[in-house]
Amino acid sequence: GLNFIDLMVRQGNIDNPPKTPLVPGFECSGIVEALGDSVKGFEIGDRVMAFVNYNAWAEVVCTPVEFVYKIPDDMNFSEAAAFPMNFVTAYMMLFEVANLREGMSVLVHSAGGGVGQAVAQLCSTIPNVTVFGTASSFKHEAIKNSVTHLFDRNADYVQEVKRISTDGVDIVLDCLCGENTGKGLSLLKPLGTYILYGSSNMVTGETKSFFSFAKSWWQVEKVNPIKLYEENKVIAGFSLLNLLFKQNRGGLIKGVMDKLLNLYNSKKIKPVVDSLWALEEVKEAMQRIHDRGNIGKLILDVEKAPTPLMANDSTETSEAGEEEEDHEGDNENKERMPFIQ
Repeated sequence: GLNFIDLMVRQGNIDNPPKTPLVPGFECSGIVEALGDSVKGFEIGDRVMAFVNYNAWAEVVCTPVEFVYKIPDDMNFSEAAAFPMNFVTAYMMLFEVANLREGMSVLVHSAGGGVGQAVAQLCSTIPNVTVFGTASSFKHEAIKNSVTHLFDRNADYVQEVKRISTDGVDIVLDCLCGENTGKGLSLLKPLGTYILYGSSNMVTGETKSFFSFAKSWWQVEKVNPIKLYEENKVIAGFSLLNLLFKQNRGGLIKGVMDKLLNLYNSKKIKPVVDSLWALEEVKEAMQRIHDRGNIGKLILDVEKAPTPLMANDSTETSEAGEEEEDHEGDNENKERMPFIQ
């Protein structure tokens, strides 16, 4: 699985990045080739998906058994590689942190991405949940049925939400950070929960310098605990990777995965796979995420041969511009793979 956090790792926008050389990647699917002496519950040849603390983008991966899960019979390897990070993150935020219940409302940014689509699907399993989403305009047609109210990512979504729901929303899921932190807090109803689970505004590009990076941090709302107390609001953060690999909560995640696989087997949720890429095409795959061109998850497939560039395609791809830019049309010229859907 290819995630936005992988771009942040590449650019060093994380705490204590590992020393190079390193193999990126935090989730994968495949077939069990070998077992540790004390491993129970798995056999060689089992189809599995797993979390990995780096090194997932490889032909062979080794990870502790507590991070490994069997793939349902009717789930393919691409869907399995798209499943763990997105759906566990979405489930934990909605149900473990924000306590989503019937009749609530949720605002999610990057509604067309892997986590955004997982959030929308999980919200649909609870009666009468209203989902507000922001996404680039060229994604709207593809995802319009998965959210209740969809806004252009460049529009003034605060006013749009308040026009529909005067009191705001119960849950804000923010993967952008920067100025969106203050906007998200301002939209919360009393007893509402704002959750920061990413900071994609911090990813730089050719025209997004260190000063833009610093500006994004400067725009983060300064949180006043007394104001939270007076307004009855909750502010939270969520990092699945820290929960798994630094805080030793693998057992908790296993329980969540069991619930998610039950939902999958009941056909209530299904991973959205944007496209498959050969390992040799990782540059172009990362550029697609960088340009916010994907709908759902990008997958690196070790068995896939690289797709030849079209005659009118350039072998060079420019870095993405500012986060606020709409990249409609940009990605069409850089496609080098067939969509699998």
